[in-house]
Amino acid sequence: MDLKTFIDSTYLKTAAQANLSDFENDKLVSESIYQAIAEQYKLVMIRPKYVLMAKKIILEANSTLDVGTVISFPEGTNSLAEKLAEASTAIADGADDLDFVINYEAFKNGMINLVKQEVLECTRLGIDHAKTVKWIIETAALTTDEIIKICVLIKNVVLSNFKEQAYQSIFIKSSTGFFKTENNAPNGATFDAIVLMLENGSPLSIKASGGIKTFDEAIAMIKLGVKRIGTSAAKAIVDNQFYDGDY
Repeated sequence: MDLKTFIDSTYLKTAAQANLSDFENDKLVSESIYQAIAEQYKLVMIRPKYVLMAKKIILEANSTLDVGTVISFPEGTNSLAEKLAEASTAIADGADDLDFVINYEAFKNGMINLVKQEVLECTRLGIDHAKTVKWIIETAALTTDEIIKICVLIKNVVLSNFKEQAYQSIFIKSSTGFFKTENNAPNGATFDAIVLMLENGSPLSIKASGGIKTFDEAIAMIKLGVKRIGTSAAKAIVDNQFYDGDY
């Protein structure tokens, strides 16, 4: 098993979140792209405004690295029209993967039809443009029952509206890595949450993101059935070095 082929190497902090100048933060994004090329990861995951830059760097390096970006990140509360517009721009800029934050607050408040509609239309946009679509459900914001139900919702929308060959390009993803929990509770991919996602999201693929700090944890997730690992510490994890960061 080549762990690198499962890795979405991730840098999603804004300059303010990183406590850096715009120039310094842009430099970190650029470095993350070059590192992902050198290490031959599956993908580099960055904010939408960096997609064009990433595609240019990758082209110049003659690399096969994919570029992913996030939509309505990290809260997921943008309107359907806003999500479609942001995703359309990312597609035009060359993004290969679109990681949408589902409107989990609307889901928790019983606005099920709204959530179904955004899953349908945003997924259709991605699939129609031959992109990989991932739905971030923010497991730390959900109860066990809600994790099950939101996975079933996404699965049912996909199975009812898309052909079987599209299923491998549609993921359910655990976390943004930015959700603020109480009492230092995990805000990323716990094993319990991932098992629930695998059990209730199949045949869709599962991406575990956030909170994975070791090589052994990443391998264990993959052995469970996870198809992608999202992490901002890809090199440390692949090199089997413990990581104590926040995503």
